[in-house]
Amino acid sequence: MAIPSGTKFGSYEVTAPIGAGGMGEVYQARDTKLGRDVAIKVLPEAVAHDAERLSRFQREAKMLAALNHPNIATIHGLEQSGGTSYLVMELVPGETLQERVKREGRIPIEEALTIAKQIAEALQAAHEKGIIHRDLKPANVKVTPEGKVKVLDFGLAKAFEGDATSEDLSNSPTLSRAATMQGVILGTAAYMSPEQARGKTVDKRTDIWAFGAVLYELLTGKEAFTGEDVTEILASVVKSEPDWARLPKNTPSAISVLMHRCLRKDRRQRISDAADVRIEIEDTLSGAAPAEPLSGQRQRPVAWMALAALLLLSLGAVSFVHFRETPRADSALNLSVPIPGNAPAGFLALSPDGRRLVLSFAKEGKSQLSIRPLDSPQLQLLPGTENARAPFWSPDGKSIGFFANGKLETIPATGGPPQVLCDGTGIGGGGTWNSNGVILFGTAGIGASIQRVNSAGGACTAVTMAEGDSRHAFPEFLPDGKHFVYLVRFGDEAKRGLYLAALDNPTPHRLLADDSSAVFAPSTTGKNYGYLLFLRGSALMAQPFSAETLQLAGDVFPVATEASFSFNTGAIAVSATAGGILVYETNNDFDRSQLTWLDRSGKELGKVGTVQNEYHVALSPDGRTAATTRRGNLAIWLYDVQRGGETRLTSSVQNSVAAVWSPDGKVIAFGAGKGLYVEDANGGSKEELLLENQNAKTSSDWSRDGRYLIYTETDLKGQGDIWYLPDPLNKSAERKPVLFQGTPAVESEGQLSPDGRWLAYVSNESGKFEVYVRPFPSGPGRWKVSAGDRQYAEPRWRQDGKELFFVESQNPSNQLMAVAVQSGPRSDFQAGAPQALFEFHAIGIVPTGNSFLYSPSADGQRFLVHVQPGDAQPTVNVFTNWEKAALGNK
Repeated sequence: MAIPSGTKFGSYEVTAPIGAGGMGEVYQARDTKLGRDVAIKVLPEAVAHDAERLSRFQREAKMLAALNHPNIATIHGLEQSGGTSYLVMELVPGETLQERVKREGRIPIEEALTIAKQIAEALQAAHEKGIIHRDLKPANVKVTPEGKVKVLDFGLAKAFEGDATSEDLSNSPTLSRAATMQGVILGTAAYMSPEQARGKTVDKRTDIWAFGAVLYELLTGKEAFTGEDVTEILASVVKSEPDWARLPKNTPSAISVLMHRCLRKDRRQRISDAADVRIEIEDTLSGAAPAEPLSGQRQRPVAWMALAALLLLSLGAVSFVHFRETPRADSALNLSVPIPGNAPAGFLALSPDGRRLVLSFAKEGKSQLSIRPLDSPQLQLLPGTENARAPFWSPDGKSIGFFANGKLETIPATGGPPQVLCDGTGIGGGGTWNSNGVILFGTAGIGASIQRVNSAGGACTAVTMAEGDSRHAFPEFLPDGKHFVYLVRFGDEAKRGLYLAALDNPTPHRLLADDSSAVFAPSTTGKNYGYLLFLRGSALMAQPFSAETLQLAGDVFPVATEASFSFNTGAIAVSATAGGILVYETNNDFDRSQLTWLDRSGKELGKVGTVQNEYHVALSPDGRTAATTRRGNLAIWLYDVQRGGETRLTSSVQNSVAAVWSPDGKVIAFGAGKGLYVEDANGGSKEELLLENQNAKTSSDWSRDGRYLIYTETDLKGQGDIWYLPDPLNKSAERKPVLFQGTPAVESEGQLSPDGRWLAYVSNESGKFEVYVRPFPSGPGRWKVSAGDRQYAEPRWRQDGKELFFVESQNPSNQLMAVAVQSGPRSDFQAGAPQALFEFHAIGIVPTGNSFLYSPSADGQRFLVHVQPGDAQPTVNVFTNWEKAALGNK
């Protein structure tokens, strides 16, 4: 029964209820003697009416009252009044972490770590005095309005249980009130350590477990262990792992490792000291590297500790481990290092000897190949490789192949002029090089096949033959230099996956159905087999593969829980050598975004939908619905931007992308492989094919009078041209497309001005993408709207035609620009100087895909933008002896 305000307990007058828990009801009270506000906890009858338990509790409470620390709520004492026993405690203002997470969801990483550091300080102080909390959970941690963390109820679980040497779970202070405190039971059970759940004796490592569960919840907004009832929750604690994929992509790797070690089931393998936890968090917050290994970890050889220190203290663009020392056969090292400046490498490849790493490093809108010796902090830029993508090594390690500006090129690894081998590759689809000088590579575009060329030059010829709308890409030679694996994407869903073929017999054989490229890593055991490494979701997986029989040779198993694709969707940012060295990138999270409303200053106004693997966005004419392309199934999805909710629009046509609205908002046009389609926006009719030929198509705009549908055609070489289709909805008229802009350059992203007189588009005729305007459908004159030395794309008009927006790409950051526009007679067009509006963090797709990252409101005052969630910190991971380590965890 609740105690009414005004009730007096000795010198304490109750003023208001605060809450209730398994260890009693809590009230705010006024200390009339000292003139201060306090909290009093009225003890449950099970304790208050049991003389022996009350005596034990009194002894325990006296010890707790001596615990004095700024992050621990003080216990003033244990009192009795009129047969009621109660604790007098410090009154802590503010809300609990449970209330905060329930209200806001996950807490920003830096703030969460600042809170966690203070919790660790409280644990450290208590543990040094031999006091264990035993019931640490978000509901027992408050943050004051000044940001000070206070841990509540410290040690009271022990006080309630008494000091019996063998603990009975039924005596848990929160489990003892099962009939009336079900919510508390669930909350507490979720933070119990496995030994606590089994009713075994506990020590300070139980608090370390609970700390890990609390930190996980702060970072994810979700409990680490859940279930329908107490039994299921405790079973999860004992047997299951948290869903580590829920952690934000920009979670520092050291913190991810810390949580894993806090939540190890076997407490002998768990971090044993809160001081180690605190130091790890402090180092992360300060950006420093930990100087000491965490307590309880297996000590590595001294040489490897020196290597780790070198790795973490290097100040180059990326830092890697010193490999001059040969690791012991039974040792393994897995180290993760953030890339400074959030500039994702995107592509990486280890040299065959495992001593050098080549990166296609994107920074400030430009990319260039860089080589990093693994025994040096120096980054060596390769001049002549500007805009390079997808590098790969020659088998002797003397040369590097790459794609740049629509060409396949090679360059000496020591530097020198590049050699062009093939033109018309588009952005490229990965390459591989055998000891006989044969290079296999993929090109961009639907229908692209695996090509072959000699490294000394010559004709580029097809090795495989893509069917329908499929694309063959990302080849990888196997050790014999004759067979290779490659990825089939798009087209018939039943035929996608990883395939095996040979130079002299390109008849393909499907190995895996995963939508991921693969690299081959020989086994370090000396046997004639190895592993195909690929991504399944975000997990890096290994599939044993026999180099003799050319067949899968065992069960697939995980190597790393988090890894990333490169900037070529489907290609993994992973490389491995015969010496057991594995390098992979994490947090290169360019393909997930949250549709977010921003004003002209970049201030967030609201969100639409959830974080998804999506690109492209187009607002309906009335501004009520947004159409996007979801990568997982390459389908058009619609969001109700006012009321919430999402709907899949396209289903029967595979690979549908780049939605465009008709001027009345009733029909949506889109590209799908080699076809151009329309469908009712309400999804009430079947998709209608408007046009189909041998080239890939993506729609970009629809004239306001409905007369013209603008789209881009892209051939197998990645060459894009702008076309328009007159009267797209007139079934009685002949649908004859007209070429608007066709040159040797790539042109795309055509956008008609509201009056239909001007078409803005992008072209790389100058060597980089720029934004231009021309009269439509024809006429003299052409004006370059963008200005500067970066890449520019994605023009969009304001509805009154007086302003044109576009994106200045700084990769991965982008700047939204605005240009004032004036037009008179057909040949009179004027554009003002570009003005920067705001930056946003996202990485777009190539312009030929018409993959707009934003859509402006009619008045140009708001923008619906694809924004990456948080500032993902890309990380390069170096893993030695990965095979032994991964198989040991299998």
